[in-house]
Amino acid sequence: MKSSEDLRRLLESIDRRSYPAYKSAQGAYDFSDYTLSIDHVQGDPFASPSKLSILVPHSRAGYPAALFDKTHKKRALEDYLVRQFHQEIARFNFKAKGSGKSGLIAISHPGPEILTRTACQITSKGIVARFEVGFPANGRTINSGELIKILFDFLPRCARQVFFYKSRPAGEVAAVADLAEDQYFIRQELKRLGLVSFVADGSILPRESGVSSRPMKGGVSFVSPKSLQVTMELPHRGTITGMGLRQGITLIVGGGYHGKSTLLKALETGVYDHIAGDGREYVITDASAMKLRAEDGRSVRNVDISMFINDLPNKKDTRCFSTEDASGSTSQAAAVVEGIESGSKVFLIDEDTSATNFMVRDDLMQKIISRSQEPITPFIERARDLYEKAGISTIMVAGSSGAYFYIADTIIQMDCYVPRDITASTKEFCAGYGAEPIGQAPGFKLPAAGRRLMTGRTGKSAAQAGGGRGSDGGRNFDSGRGFDGGRGGRRDDRIKTKTFGKDSLQVGKETVDLRFVEQLIDSEQTNALAQMLRFCVEKQYFERYSLTEAVSLVIKEMASGGGLSAVSDSSYAAMGLAMPRVQEIYCCFNRYRG
Repeated sequence: MKSSEDLRRLLESIDRRSYPAYKSAQGAYDFSDYTLSIDHVQGDPFASPSKLSILVPHSRAGYPAALFDKTHKKRALEDYLVRQFHQEIARFNFKAKGSGKSGLIAISHPGPEILTRTACQITSKGIVARFEVGFPANGRTINSGELIKILFDFLPRCARQVFFYKSRPAGEVAAVADLAEDQYFIRQELKRLGLVSFVADGSILPRESGVSSRPMKGGVSFVSPKSLQVTMELPHRGTITGMGLRQGITLIVGGGYHGKSTLLKALETGVYDHIAGDGREYVITDASAMKLRAEDGRSVRNVDISMFINDLPNKKDTRCFSTEDASGSTSQAAAVVEGIESGSKVFLIDEDTSATNFMVRDDLMQKIISRSQEPITPFIERARDLYEKAGISTIMVAGSSGAYFYIADTIIQMDCYVPRDITASTKEFCAGYGAEPIGQAPGFKLPAAGRRLMTGRTGKSAAQAGGGRGSDGGRNFDSGRGFDGGRGGRRDDRIKTKTFGKDSLQVGKETVDLRFVEQLIDSEQTNALAQMLRFCVEKQYFERYSLTEAVSLVIKEMASGGGLSAVSDSSYAAMGLAMPRVQEIYCCFNRYRG
Protein backbone atom coordinates (compact mmCIF):
# COMPACT_ATOMS: atom_id res chain seq x y z
CA MET A 1 0.00 0.00 0.00
CA LYS A 2 1.18 3.50 -0.81
CA SER A 3 1.72 6.06 1.93
CA SER A 4 -0.05 9.37 2.41
CA GLU A 5 3.13 11.14 1.33
CA ASP A 6 3.05 9.23 -1.96
CA LEU A 7 -0.42 10.68 -2.50
CA ARG A 8 0.74 14.19 -1.63
CA ARG A 9 3.66 13.99 -4.09
CA LEU A 10 1.37 12.62 -6.80
CA LEU A 11 -1.12 15.43 -6.35
CA GLU A 12 1.63 18.05 -6.39
CA SER A 13 2.99 16.57 -9.62
CA ILE A 14 -0.33 16.82 -11.48
CA ASP A 15 -1.18 20.35 -10.36
CA ARG A 16 -2.45 22.53 -13.25
CA ARG A 17 -2.71 19.56 -15.58
CA SER A 18 -5.87 18.56 -17.41
CA TYR A 19 -8.60 17.21 -15.10
CA PRO A 20 -8.40 13.53 -16.22
CA ALA A 21 -4.94 13.33 -14.62
CA TYR A 22 -6.73 13.07 -11.28
CA LYS A 23 -7.57 9.46 -12.18
CA SER A 24 -3.95 8.51 -11.48
CA ALA A 25 -4.73 9.09 -7.79
CA GLN A 26 -7.09 6.11 -7.56
CA GLY A 27 -5.95 3.56 -5.00
CA ALA A 28 -5.42 3.05 -1.26
CA TYR A 29 -3.14 5.14 0.94
CA ASP A 30 -1.92 4.65 4.50
CA PHE A 31 -2.62 7.70 6.67
CA SER A 32 -1.30 5.99 9.83
CA ASP A 33 -4.58 6.31 11.77
CA TYR A 34 -6.68 5.08 8.87
CA THR A 35 -6.55 3.94 5.25
CA LEU A 36 -7.90 6.30 2.62
CA SER A 37 -9.22 4.76 -0.60
CA ILE A 38 -9.95 6.84 -3.69
CA ASP A 39 -12.39 4.45 -5.33
CA HIS A 40 -13.64 6.48 -8.28
CA VAL A 41 -12.59 9.82 -9.74
CA GLN A 42 -15.14 12.02 -11.49
CA GLY A 43 -14.62 12.81 -15.15
CA ASP A 44 -14.72 16.59 -14.75
CA PRO A 45 -15.48 19.10 -11.98
CA PHE A 46 -19.14 19.32 -13.04
CA ALA A 47 -19.78 15.54 -12.95
CA SER A 48 -20.94 13.48 -9.99
CA PRO A 49 -18.35 13.85 -7.20
CA SER A 50 -15.51 11.38 -6.67
CA LYS A 51 -16.12 8.40 -4.36
CA LEU A 52 -13.83 7.91 -1.38
CA SER A 53 -13.76 5.71 1.69
CA ILE A 54 -11.74 5.40 4.85
CA LEU A 55 -11.08 2.35 7.02
CA VAL A 56 -10.29 3.00 10.66
CA PRO A 57 -8.97 -0.18 12.33
CA HIS A 58 -10.64 -1.17 15.59
CA SER A 59 -7.28 -0.81 17.32
CA ARG A 60 -7.31 2.89 16.41
CA ALA A 61 -11.03 3.57 16.66
CA GLY A 62 -11.29 2.11 20.14
CA TYR A 63 -15.06 1.70 20.29
CA PRO A 64 -15.89 -1.01 22.89
CA ALA A 65 -17.19 -4.21 21.32
CA ALA A 66 -20.17 -4.11 23.69
CA LEU A 67 -21.50 -1.15 21.69
CA PHE A 68 -21.92 -3.21 18.51
CA ASP A 69 -22.08 -6.86 19.57
CA LYS A 70 -25.73 -7.24 18.46
CA THR A 71 -27.22 -6.45 15.07
CA HIS A 72 -29.58 -3.75 16.39
CA LYS A 73 -26.80 -2.08 18.39
CA LYS A 74 -24.39 -2.22 15.45
CA ARG A 75 -26.97 -0.62 13.14
CA ALA A 76 -27.62 2.14 15.71
CA LEU A 77 -23.91 2.89 16.18
CA GLU A 78 -23.30 3.00 12.41
CA ASP A 79 -26.24 5.38 12.07
CA TYR A 80 -24.85 7.58 14.86
CA LEU A 81 -21.43 7.74 13.21
CA VAL A 82 -22.95 8.73 9.86
CA ARG A 83 -24.89 11.55 11.50
CA GLN A 84 -21.83 12.81 13.39
CA PHE A 85 -19.58 12.63 10.34
CA HIS A 86 -22.19 14.51 8.30
CA GLN A 87 -22.18 17.28 10.89
CA GLU A 88 -18.39 17.47 10.97
CA ILE A 89 -17.78 17.59 7.23
CA ALA A 90 -20.57 20.14 6.77
CA ARG A 91 -18.26 22.65 8.47
CA PHE A 92 -15.75 22.20 5.63
CA ASN A 93 -18.14 21.82 2.72
CA PHE A 94 -17.00 24.02 -0.21
CA LYS A 95 -14.24 25.55 1.93
CA ALA A 96 -11.90 24.37 -0.84
CA LYS A 97 -12.60 26.53 -3.87
CA GLY A 98 -12.95 25.87 -7.58
CA SER A 99 -15.33 25.24 -10.46
CA GLY A 100 -18.46 23.09 -10.47
CA LYS A 101 -18.58 20.70 -7.53
CA SER A 102 -15.05 21.56 -6.40
CA GLY A 103 -14.77 21.41 -2.63
CA LEU A 104 -17.97 19.47 -2.01
CA ILE A 105 -17.70 16.94 0.84
CA ALA A 106 -20.81 14.86 1.42
CA ILE A 107 -22.07 11.70 3.08
CA SER A 108 -25.56 10.29 3.66
CA HIS A 109 -27.92 12.63 5.51
CA PRO A 110 -30.35 10.33 7.36
CA GLY A 111 -33.86 11.22 8.45
CA PRO A 112 -35.15 10.21 11.90
CA GLU A 113 -35.33 6.51 10.96
CA ILE A 114 -32.35 4.27 11.69
CA LEU A 115 -31.37 2.21 8.63
CA THR A 116 -28.49 -0.05 7.68
CA ARG A 117 -26.43 2.08 5.28
CA THR A 118 -23.32 1.55 3.20
CA ALA A 119 -22.21 5.06 4.24
CA CYS A 120 -20.83 3.52 7.42
CA GLN A 121 -20.24 -0.13 8.19
CA ILE A 122 -18.57 -1.75 11.15
CA THR A 123 -16.71 -4.80 9.87
CA SER A 124 -14.35 -7.30 11.43
CA LYS A 125 -11.45 -5.08 10.32
CA GLY A 126 -12.74 -1.75 11.55
CA ILE A 127 -15.07 1.13 10.72
CA VAL A 128 -15.59 1.90 7.04
CA ALA A 129 -17.02 5.28 5.99
CA ARG A 130 -17.94 6.05 2.37
CA PHE A 131 -18.42 9.61 1.15
CA GLU A 132 -18.07 11.95 -1.83
CA VAL A 133 -15.58 14.70 -2.58
CA GLY A 134 -15.64 17.17 -5.44
CA PHE A 135 -12.02 17.23 -6.65
CA PRO A 136 -11.12 20.93 -7.08
CA ALA A 137 -10.30 22.53 -10.41
CA ASN A 138 -10.12 25.94 -12.01
CA GLY A 139 -12.20 25.47 -15.10
CA ARG A 140 -11.05 21.98 -16.09
CA THR A 141 -7.51 22.47 -14.82
CA ILE A 142 -6.49 20.60 -11.68
CA ASN A 143 -6.09 22.61 -8.49
CA SER A 144 -4.40 19.96 -6.37
CA GLY A 145 -3.52 22.42 -3.61
CA GLU A 146 -7.19 22.63 -2.66
CA LEU A 147 -7.57 18.83 -2.75
CA ILE A 148 -4.50 18.47 -0.52
CA LYS A 149 -6.25 20.83 1.90
CA ILE A 150 -9.30 18.52 1.93
CA LEU A 151 -7.45 15.21 2.22
CA PHE A 152 -4.65 16.26 4.57
CA ASP A 153 -6.39 18.86 6.76
CA PHE A 154 -10.18 18.74 6.72
CA LEU A 155 -10.66 14.97 6.45
CA PRO A 156 -8.20 13.90 9.18
CA ARG A 157 -9.79 16.34 11.62
CA CYS A 158 -13.28 15.03 10.89
CA ALA A 159 -12.22 11.37 10.99
CA ARG A 160 -10.47 11.68 14.34
CA GLN A 161 -13.36 13.63 15.84
CA VAL A 162 -15.97 11.05 14.85
CA PHE A 163 -14.37 7.62 14.46
CA PHE A 164 -12.08 7.74 17.49
CA TYR A 165 -14.02 6.75 20.58
CA LYS A 166 -11.87 8.91 22.84
CA SER A 167 -13.05 12.00 20.93
CA ARG A 168 -16.75 11.30 21.52
CA PRO A 169 -18.78 11.95 24.69
CA ALA A 170 -18.89 8.46 26.23
CA GLY A 171 -22.37 8.98 27.66
CA GLU A 172 -23.75 10.06 24.29
CA VAL A 173 -22.45 6.94 22.56
CA ALA A 174 -23.71 4.67 25.35
CA ALA A 175 -27.17 6.28 25.09
CA VAL A 176 -27.35 5.25 21.42
CA ALA A 177 -26.73 1.60 22.30
CA ASP A 178 -29.12 1.76 25.26
CA LEU A 179 -31.96 3.12 23.11
CA ALA A 180 -31.34 0.41 20.51
CA GLU A 181 -31.59 -2.27 23.20
CA ASP A 182 -34.79 -0.76 24.61
CA GLN A 183 -36.38 -0.64 21.15
CA TYR A 184 -35.35 -4.22 20.46
CA PHE A 185 -36.82 -5.26 23.83
CA ILE A 186 -40.18 -3.68 22.95
CA ARG A 187 -40.22 -5.54 19.63
CA GLN A 188 -39.76 -8.82 21.47
CA GLU A 189 -42.48 -7.87 23.95
CA LEU A 190 -44.94 -7.26 21.10
CA LYS A 191 -44.63 -10.93 20.17
CA ARG A 192 -44.90 -12.13 23.76
CA LEU A 193 -47.93 -9.98 24.59
CA GLY A 194 -49.79 -10.58 21.32
CA LEU A 195 -49.52 -6.94 20.23
CA VAL A 196 -49.00 -5.49 16.77
CA SER A 197 -47.92 -2.04 17.92
CA PHE A 198 -46.95 0.01 20.98
CA VAL A 199 -47.22 3.80 21.29
CA ALA A 200 -45.51 5.18 24.38
CA ASP A 201 -47.15 7.80 26.53
CA GLY A 202 -45.50 11.16 25.94
CA SER A 203 -44.75 10.47 22.27
CA ILE A 204 -45.14 13.41 19.87
CA LEU A 205 -46.80 12.03 16.75
CA PRO A 206 -47.65 15.17 14.71
CA ARG A 207 -44.93 16.41 12.37
CA GLU A 208 -43.84 19.98 11.81
CA SER A 209 -45.39 20.01 8.32
CA GLY A 210 -46.36 17.67 5.50
CA VAL A 211 -42.83 17.79 4.08
CA SER A 212 -40.94 17.72 7.39
CA SER A 213 -40.03 14.74 9.56
CA ARG A 214 -39.31 16.90 12.61
CA PRO A 215 -41.76 16.72 15.55
CA MET A 216 -44.27 19.54 15.78
CA LYS A 217 -43.32 22.15 18.35
CA GLY A 218 -46.05 22.24 20.98
CA GLY A 219 -47.59 19.06 19.57
CA VAL A 220 -50.04 17.16 21.77
CA SER A 221 -48.30 14.46 23.81
CA PHE A 222 -49.76 11.00 23.35
CA VAL A 223 -51.74 9.62 26.30
CA SER A 224 -52.99 6.03 26.03
CA PRO A 225 -56.52 5.01 27.02
CA LYS A 226 -56.50 3.18 30.36
CA SER A 227 -58.19 0.12 28.84
CA LEU A 228 -55.38 -0.27 26.28
CA GLN A 229 -52.49 0.76 28.52
CA VAL A 230 -49.52 -1.58 28.66
CA THR A 231 -46.57 -1.33 31.05
CA MET A 232 -43.09 -2.56 30.16
CA GLU A 233 -39.86 -2.65 32.12
CA LEU A 234 -37.15 -1.69 29.63
CA PRO A 235 -33.51 -2.72 30.20
CA HIS A 236 -32.24 0.88 30.37
CA ARG A 237 -35.08 3.39 30.51
CA GLY A 238 -36.95 1.35 33.08
CA THR A 239 -40.73 1.50 33.41
CA ILE A 240 -42.62 2.77 30.37
CA THR A 241 -46.35 2.87 29.69
CA GLY A 242 -48.21 3.24 26.44
CA MET A 243 -51.01 2.03 24.20
CA GLY A 244 -50.73 -1.57 23.09
CA LEU A 245 -52.72 -2.48 19.98
CA ARG A 246 -53.72 -6.12 20.14
CA GLN A 247 -53.68 -8.56 17.27
CA GLY A 248 -56.95 -8.67 15.35
CA ILE A 249 -58.90 -5.89 13.64
CA THR A 250 -58.36 -2.37 14.96
CA LEU A 251 -60.42 0.58 13.73
CA ILE A 252 -59.25 4.19 14.13
CA VAL A 253 -62.10 6.69 13.78
CA GLY A 254 -62.86 10.32 14.56
CA GLY A 255 -63.62 13.64 12.97
CA GLY A 256 -61.49 15.25 10.30
CA TYR A 257 -58.20 16.78 11.48
CA HIS A 258 -58.37 14.99 14.83
CA GLY A 259 -55.27 12.83 14.27
CA LYS A 260 -56.45 9.57 12.69
CA SER A 261 -53.99 9.61 9.79
CA THR A 262 -51.27 11.04 12.05
CA LEU A 263 -51.54 7.99 14.29
CA LEU A 264 -51.57 5.63 11.30
CA LYS A 265 -48.50 7.36 9.83
CA ALA A 266 -46.65 6.90 13.11
CA LEU A 267 -47.56 3.21 13.09
CA GLU A 268 -46.36 2.91 9.46
CA THR A 269 -42.91 4.27 10.28
CA GLY A 270 -42.83 2.34 13.55
CA VAL A 271 -41.51 -0.60 11.55
CA TYR A 272 -38.16 1.27 11.79
CA ASP A 273 -36.32 2.35 14.91
CA HIS A 274 -36.07 6.13 15.42
CA ILE A 275 -33.41 8.35 16.93
CA ALA A 276 -33.77 9.97 20.33
CA GLY A 277 -35.62 13.27 20.23
CA ASP A 278 -37.79 12.35 17.25
CA GLY A 279 -40.88 12.01 19.43
CA ARG A 280 -41.59 8.56 17.98
CA GLU A 281 -38.58 6.65 19.30
CA TYR A 282 -40.91 4.48 21.41
CA VAL A 283 -43.55 3.97 18.71
CA ILE A 284 -42.86 0.39 17.72
CA THR A 285 -44.83 -1.61 15.14
CA ASP A 286 -44.47 -5.22 14.02
CA ALA A 287 -41.55 -5.07 11.57
CA SER A 288 -43.54 -6.86 8.86
CA ALA A 289 -46.46 -4.39 8.87
CA MET A 290 -47.41 -3.25 5.37
CA LYS A 291 -49.37 -0.21 4.22
CA LEU A 292 -51.97 -1.10 1.58
CA ARG A 293 -53.65 1.32 -0.80
CA ALA A 294 -55.25 1.57 -4.22
CA GLU A 295 -52.79 2.23 -7.02
CA ASP A 296 -54.53 2.89 -10.33
CA GLY A 297 -52.46 2.03 -13.38
CA ARG A 298 -49.88 -0.22 -11.75
CA SER A 299 -48.66 -3.45 -13.29
CA VAL A 300 -49.90 -6.73 -11.81
CA ARG A 301 -48.24 -9.97 -12.87
CA ASN A 302 -49.61 -13.49 -12.37
CA VAL A 303 -51.30 -12.75 -9.01
CA ASP A 304 -54.08 -14.96 -7.62
CA ILE A 305 -56.69 -12.35 -6.67
CA SER A 306 -59.58 -14.83 -6.67
CA MET A 307 -59.96 -14.27 -2.91
CA PHE A 308 -61.40 -10.84 -3.79
CA ILE A 309 -62.29 -10.84 -7.49
CA ASN A 310 -64.00 -13.65 -9.39
CA ASP A 311 -66.33 -14.33 -12.32
CA LEU A 312 -65.28 -11.38 -14.45
CA PRO A 313 -67.59 -10.65 -17.43
CA ASN A 314 -64.69 -11.27 -19.85
CA LYS A 315 -64.05 -14.68 -18.20
CA LYS A 316 -60.48 -13.68 -17.39
CA ASP A 317 -58.81 -16.08 -14.94
CA THR A 318 -58.28 -14.28 -11.62
CA ARG A 319 -56.27 -17.15 -10.17
CA CYS A 320 -53.35 -16.01 -12.33
CA PHE A 321 -54.25 -12.43 -13.08
CA SER A 322 -52.11 -9.99 -15.06
CA THR A 323 -52.71 -6.46 -16.25
CA GLU A 324 -50.55 -3.51 -17.25
CA ASP A 325 -53.16 -1.00 -16.05
CA ALA A 326 -54.84 -2.14 -12.85
CA SER A 327 -57.95 -0.43 -11.49
CA GLY A 328 -58.11 0.80 -7.91
CA SER A 329 -59.89 -2.32 -6.62
CA THR A 330 -57.73 -4.72 -8.62
CA SER A 331 -54.50 -3.05 -7.50
CA GLN A 332 -55.53 -3.16 -3.84
CA ALA A 333 -56.60 -6.81 -4.12
CA ALA A 334 -53.20 -7.60 -5.64
CA ALA A 335 -51.46 -5.64 -2.88
CA VAL A 336 -53.15 -7.76 -0.21
CA VAL A 337 -52.07 -11.01 -1.87
CA GLU A 338 -48.54 -9.69 -2.47
CA GLY A 339 -48.39 -8.61 1.18
CA ILE A 340 -49.29 -12.14 2.26
CA GLU A 341 -46.58 -13.46 -0.03
CA SER A 342 -44.00 -11.09 1.50
CA GLY A 343 -44.70 -12.44 4.99
CA SER A 344 -46.55 -9.43 6.35
CA LYS A 345 -48.56 -10.08 9.52
CA VAL A 346 -50.16 -6.63 9.79
CA PHE A 347 -52.00 -4.60 7.16
CA LEU A 348 -52.31 -0.84 7.58
CA ILE A 349 -55.13 0.78 5.61
CA ASP A 350 -56.43 4.33 5.30
CA GLU A 351 -59.94 4.63 3.91
CA ASP A 352 -58.94 7.86 2.13
CA THR A 353 -56.44 6.07 -0.14
CA SER A 354 -58.45 2.91 -0.70
CA ALA A 355 -60.82 1.86 -3.48
CA THR A 356 -64.33 2.21 -2.04
CA ASN A 357 -65.77 -0.77 -3.92
CA PHE A 358 -62.90 -2.93 -2.68
CA MET A 359 -63.36 -1.99 0.98
CA VAL A 360 -67.13 -2.27 1.48
CA ARG A 361 -70.57 -2.63 -0.16
CA ASP A 362 -73.38 -1.19 1.95
CA ASP A 363 -76.67 -2.94 2.61
CA LEU A 364 -78.67 -0.96 0.04
CA MET A 365 -76.14 -1.57 -2.72
CA GLN A 366 -76.18 -5.32 -2.01
CA LYS A 367 -79.96 -5.38 -2.23
CA ILE A 368 -80.06 -3.58 -5.58
CA ILE A 369 -76.97 -5.18 -7.17
CA SER A 370 -77.06 -8.84 -6.17
CA ARG A 371 -73.92 -10.74 -5.23
CA SER A 372 -74.17 -12.81 -8.42
CA GLN A 373 -73.74 -9.62 -10.45
CA GLU A 374 -70.77 -8.28 -8.44
CA PRO A 375 -67.37 -9.94 -9.05
CA ILE A 376 -65.71 -8.15 -6.10
CA THR A 377 -65.73 -9.63 -2.61
CA PRO A 378 -64.96 -6.60 -0.42
CA PHE A 379 -62.16 -6.57 2.11
CA ILE A 380 -64.65 -6.25 4.96
CA GLU A 381 -65.83 -9.81 4.25
CA ARG A 382 -62.28 -11.18 4.25
CA ALA A 383 -60.64 -9.28 7.11
CA ARG A 384 -61.87 -11.67 9.82
CA ASP A 385 -60.67 -14.76 7.91
CA LEU A 386 -57.32 -13.09 7.24
CA TYR A 387 -56.83 -12.83 10.99
CA GLU A 388 -58.37 -16.09 12.17
CA LYS A 389 -57.05 -18.33 9.38
CA ALA A 390 -53.85 -16.57 8.28
CA GLY A 391 -52.82 -14.70 11.43
CA ILE A 392 -52.84 -11.31 9.65
CA SER A 393 -54.11 -8.34 11.66
CA THR A 394 -55.58 -5.15 10.22
CA ILE A 395 -55.33 -1.59 11.47
CA MET A 396 -57.65 0.69 9.53
CA VAL A 397 -58.52 4.38 9.55
CA ALA A 398 -62.20 4.97 8.75
CA GLY A 399 -64.00 8.28 8.51
CA SER A 400 -67.16 7.69 6.50
CA SER A 401 -68.20 4.02 6.60
CA GLY A 402 -69.50 2.56 9.84
CA ALA A 403 -69.72 -1.00 8.49
CA TYR A 404 -66.35 -1.91 9.98
CA PHE A 405 -67.66 -1.26 13.51
CA TYR A 406 -69.32 -4.68 13.37
CA ILE A 407 -66.14 -6.66 12.72
CA ALA A 408 -63.59 -4.61 14.68
CA ASP A 409 -62.02 -6.04 17.83
CA THR A 410 -60.77 -2.65 19.01
CA ILE A 411 -62.18 0.77 18.12
CA ILE A 412 -60.17 3.89 18.88
CA GLN A 413 -61.61 7.37 18.51
CA MET A 414 -59.10 10.17 17.97
CA ASP A 415 -60.36 13.34 19.67
CA CYS A 416 -58.02 16.34 19.24
CA TYR A 417 -55.08 13.90 18.95
CA VAL A 418 -56.14 12.10 22.14
CA PRO A 419 -57.10 8.40 21.67
CA ARG A 420 -60.21 7.05 23.38
CA ASP A 421 -61.21 3.40 23.51
CA ILE A 422 -64.86 3.34 22.42
CA THR A 423 -65.05 -0.39 21.66
CA ALA A 424 -67.63 -1.33 24.33
CA SER A 425 -69.97 1.62 23.74
CA THR A 426 -69.82 1.20 19.96
CA LYS A 427 -70.55 -2.54 20.10
CA GLU A 428 -73.52 -1.83 22.37
CA PHE A 429 -74.85 0.77 19.97
CA CYS A 430 -74.37 -1.55 16.97
CA ALA A 431 -76.35 -4.30 18.73
CA GLY A 432 -79.39 -2.06 18.91
CA TYR A 433 -78.93 -0.23 15.63
CA GLY A 434 -80.86 -2.74 13.54
CA ALA A 435 -78.50 -3.16 10.58
CA GLU A 436 -77.38 -6.67 9.77
CA PRO A 437 -73.78 -7.39 10.83
CA ILE A 438 -71.32 -8.07 8.03
CA GLY A 439 -70.81 -11.76 7.37
CA GLN A 440 -67.69 -13.57 6.20
CA ALA A 441 -67.71 -14.47 2.52
CA PRO A 442 -67.41 -18.19 1.76
CA GLY A 443 -64.50 -19.75 -0.07
CA PHE A 444 -61.56 -18.19 1.79
CA LYS A 445 -58.36 -19.73 0.47
CA LEU A 446 -54.82 -18.41 0.65
CA PRO A 447 -53.01 -18.20 -2.69
CA ALA A 448 -50.63 -21.00 -3.52
CA ALA A 449 -46.91 -20.47 -2.98
CA GLY A 450 -44.40 -20.35 -5.81
CA ARG A 451 -45.78 -17.50 -7.94
CA ARG A 452 -43.54 -16.60 -10.86
CA LEU A 453 -43.37 -13.20 -12.49
CA MET A 454 -42.61 -14.86 -15.82
CA THR A 455 -44.30 -18.05 -16.95
CA GLY A 456 -43.76 -19.81 -20.27
CA ARG A 457 -42.08 -16.76 -21.73
CA THR A 458 -40.56 -17.04 -25.17
CA GLY A 459 -38.56 -14.65 -27.31
CA LYS A 460 -36.42 -11.99 -25.70
CA SER A 461 -35.41 -12.54 -22.10
CA ALA A 462 -35.72 -9.88 -19.42
CA ALA A 463 -32.01 -9.24 -19.64
CA GLN A 464 -32.33 -8.71 -23.38
CA ALA A 465 -35.27 -6.40 -22.86
CA GLY A 466 -33.19 -4.30 -20.50
CA GLY A 467 -29.83 -4.49 -22.23
CA GLY A 468 -30.42 -6.01 -25.68
CA ARG A 469 -27.28 -8.16 -25.78
CA GLY A 470 -28.15 -11.76 -26.52
CA SER A 471 -29.62 -14.59 -24.48
CA ASP A 472 -27.78 -13.65 -21.29
CA GLY A 473 -27.80 -9.93 -21.99
CA GLY A 474 -24.07 -10.07 -22.67
CA ARG A 475 -23.23 -10.59 -19.00
CA ASN A 476 -20.25 -12.55 -17.79
CA PHE A 477 -20.89 -15.69 -15.73
CA ASP A 478 -18.20 -17.52 -13.82
CA SER A 479 -17.65 -19.95 -10.96
CA GLY A 480 -21.38 -20.43 -10.50
CA ARG A 481 -21.74 -16.85 -9.28
CA GLY A 482 -23.46 -15.51 -12.39
CA PHE A 483 -22.74 -11.95 -13.44
CA ASP A 484 -19.36 -10.95 -12.13
CA GLY A 485 -20.40 -7.41 -11.19
CA GLY A 486 -17.38 -5.87 -12.81
CA ARG A 487 -14.85 -8.37 -11.46
CA GLY A 488 -13.48 -9.20 -14.88
CA GLY A 489 -16.49 -8.19 -16.99
CA ARG A 490 -16.68 -5.26 -19.35
CA ARG A 491 -18.18 -2.06 -18.04
CA ASP A 492 -20.30 -1.53 -21.16
CA ASP A 493 -21.98 -4.92 -20.68
CA ARG A 494 -23.84 -3.90 -17.55
CA ILE A 495 -27.49 -2.99 -17.38
CA LYS A 496 -27.59 0.61 -16.25
CA THR A 497 -29.64 1.84 -13.32
CA LYS A 498 -30.96 5.25 -12.41
CA THR A 499 -33.03 6.51 -9.50
CA PHE A 500 -35.30 9.54 -9.19
CA GLY A 501 -35.39 10.41 -5.51
CA LYS A 502 -37.21 7.78 -3.51
CA ASP A 503 -40.21 7.64 -5.84
CA SER A 504 -38.97 5.69 -8.86
CA LEU A 505 -36.05 3.88 -10.43
CA GLN A 506 -34.99 2.69 -13.83
CA VAL A 507 -33.30 -0.59 -14.73
CA GLY A 508 -32.36 -0.86 -18.38
CA LYS A 509 -35.25 0.80 -20.19
CA GLU A 510 -37.88 -0.10 -17.61
CA THR A 511 -39.07 2.44 -15.03
CA VAL A 512 -40.48 1.20 -11.73
CA ASP A 513 -42.95 3.56 -10.05
CA LEU A 514 -42.64 3.42 -6.25
CA ARG A 515 -44.58 6.57 -5.36
CA PHE A 516 -47.26 4.63 -3.54
CA VAL A 517 -44.95 2.30 -1.61
CA GLU A 518 -45.42 4.52 1.40
CA GLN A 519 -43.06 2.81 3.85
CA LEU A 520 -40.13 3.44 1.55
CA ILE A 521 -38.72 6.43 3.43
CA ASP A 522 -35.27 7.16 1.99
CA SER A 523 -33.88 7.63 -1.52
CA GLU A 524 -30.93 5.42 -0.56
CA GLN A 525 -33.38 2.54 -0.12
CA THR A 526 -34.51 3.18 -3.69
CA ASN A 527 -30.87 3.14 -4.81
CA ALA A 528 -30.49 -0.26 -3.15
CA LEU A 529 -33.68 -1.58 -4.76
CA ALA A 530 -32.36 -0.53 -8.17
CA GLN A 531 -29.19 -2.54 -7.56
CA MET A 532 -31.15 -5.58 -6.32
CA LEU A 533 -33.48 -5.48 -9.31
CA ARG A 534 -30.56 -5.09 -11.72
CA PHE A 535 -28.87 -8.04 -10.01
CA CYS A 536 -31.96 -10.23 -10.54
CA VAL A 537 -32.37 -9.17 -14.16
CA GLU A 538 -28.67 -9.79 -14.85
CA LYS A 539 -28.96 -13.30 -13.44
CA GLN A 540 -32.37 -13.91 -15.05
CA TYR A 541 -33.83 -14.84 -11.67
CA PHE A 542 -37.37 -13.94 -12.69
CA GLU A 543 -37.23 -16.42 -15.54
CA ARG A 544 -35.57 -19.18 -13.54
CA TYR A 545 -37.22 -18.92 -10.12
CA SER A 546 -40.41 -18.00 -8.32
CA LEU A 547 -40.60 -14.50 -6.88
CA THR A 548 -40.11 -15.78 -3.34
CA GLU A 549 -37.03 -17.73 -4.43
CA ALA A 550 -35.63 -14.68 -6.24
CA VAL A 551 -36.02 -12.49 -3.16
CA SER A 552 -34.50 -15.20 -0.96
CA LEU A 553 -31.50 -15.53 -3.29
CA VAL A 554 -30.89 -11.78 -3.22
CA ILE A 555 -31.07 -11.73 0.58
CA LYS A 556 -28.79 -14.77 0.79
CA GLU A 557 -26.26 -13.10 -1.52
CA MET A 558 -26.18 -10.03 0.71
CA ALA A 559 -25.95 -12.10 3.89
CA SER A 560 -22.95 -14.06 2.64
CA GLY A 561 -21.22 -11.44 0.52
CA GLY A 562 -20.84 -8.26 2.52
CA GLY A 563 -24.30 -6.75 2.58
CA LEU A 564 -25.58 -4.36 -0.06
CA SER A 565 -22.15 -4.24 -1.70
CA ALA A 566 -22.69 -7.84 -2.83
CA VAL A 567 -25.46 -6.88 -5.26
CA SER A 568 -23.92 -3.62 -6.50
CA ASP A 569 -22.41 -3.44 -9.96
CA SER A 570 -19.17 -1.79 -8.76
CA SER A 571 -17.36 -0.90 -5.57
CA TYR A 572 -18.32 2.75 -5.77
CA ALA A 573 -21.94 2.00 -6.76
CA ALA A 574 -22.22 0.46 -3.28
CA MET A 575 -22.04 3.96 -1.82
CA GLY A 576 -25.26 5.73 -0.91
CA LEU A 577 -27.36 2.60 -0.33
CA ALA A 578 -29.71 1.84 2.56
CA MET A 579 -31.35 -1.48 3.32
CA PRO A 580 -35.08 -1.71 2.52
CA ARG A 581 -37.31 -4.22 4.27
CA VAL A 582 -38.18 -7.46 2.54
CA GLN A 583 -41.70 -6.06 2.01
CA GLU A 584 -40.30 -3.19 -0.08
CA ILE A 585 -38.15 -5.62 -2.08
CA TYR A 586 -41.32 -7.52 -2.99
CA CYS A 587 -43.11 -4.25 -3.82
CA CYS A 588 -40.32 -3.21 -6.17
CA PHE A 589 -40.08 -6.55 -7.96
CA ASN A 590 -43.87 -6.78 -8.29
CA ARG A 591 -43.97 -3.40 -10.03
CA TYR A 592 -41.22 -4.24 -12.53
CA ARG A 593 -42.72 -4.52 -16.02
CA GLY A 594 -39.62 -5.84 -17.79
